[in-house]
Amino acid sequence: MTTETTPRERRTALRGLPGEPLLEVAGLEVATAAGVKLLHGMELAVPAGARVGIVGESGSGKSMTAAAVLGLLPDGVRATAGSVRLRDRELSGLPERELRAIRGREISIVYQNAVTSLNPLMPVGEQIARVCRTHTGVSKEAARERTVELLDRLGIADARSRANDYPHHFSGGMAQRVAIAMALICDPALLIADEPTTGLDATIQAQVLDVIDGSVREREAALLLISHDLGVIRAMCDHVAVVYAGELLEFGATEEVLGNPLSPYTAGLVRCLEPADGEIAYIPGRIPAPGTPRRGCVFAPRCEQATDSCRTRQPELSELRPHHWASCHHQ
Repeated sequence: MTTETTPRERRTALRGLPGEPLLEVAGLEVATAAGVKLLHGMELAVPAGARVGIVGESGSGKSMTAAAVLGLLPDGVRATAGSVRLRDRELSGLPERELRAIRGREISIVYQNAVTSLNPLMPVGEQIARVCRTHTGVSKEAARERTVELLDRLGIADARSRANDYPHHFSGGMAQRVAIAMALICDPALLIADEPTTGLDATIQAQVLDVIDGSVREREAALLLISHDLGVIRAMCDHVAVVYAGELLEFGATEEVLGNPLSPYTAGLVRCLEPADGEIAYIPGRIPAPGTPRRGCVFAPRCEQATDSCRTRQPELSELRPHHWASCHHQ
């Protein structure tokens, strides 16, 4: 049975976890200068200390949502509607100077490729210490000591000496630890990890995820983890948001959403992860290109359950089970 709610009630319920709201994204729309929409009313919530995953195919809007939260949208792309709130502070429309003070101090991000997020011309210890000094005002010596201590805790052997090395002196897994150290040096309330293990082998991937897991637990920070890997989300996150073509299609407790999906899209993703009888599973068709005209459910062209109403009338995001939200006419 569908429970009708106002947008504000929906945003509050989407938190899904007890505790004070830390990050709330409501009705967020992002578009290019030419008016091509990339996010269509995105909804997302992360309570303080919670672990929320975002899953979906490439092009679904996962990284674009993170970029909008941080105010780091690409040139020629801007938020055109909606709200991004950190605690009680509206981030949308803040001047760049104020956003820079928030990035690294209250919200930090670890990107896919550590090599591209580190300065190749500066020793890694200096890069991390500079973030610390910028946001906390501690002395150069104190920032250096905090940097060495954090690198050591993150598993960098001989951390004091290695802090003098440059990014190219580190393997992919070690460079990612350095990037994690840079993101955590100021003890942010929210860590965003955007496909943080892409390109790493399985063993190193597990090690990096353990580092992230242990670090956010130690700091009682919230985690927003973006990943294609449902297995990683299942292991790391309490709640999961399933996004498709710039929209939220399903949200709830991870085991509930992945174990009993309400959206046919989520069910398709799960089948791809856990194919029956050993057969290779896939979702027919492809995600619509930005700017594709929309009418009805955005997933209808690829959905085996789609009916005429799906193709002509957009479903509302509603609480279809207790604390389990989805957008589908057939639930």
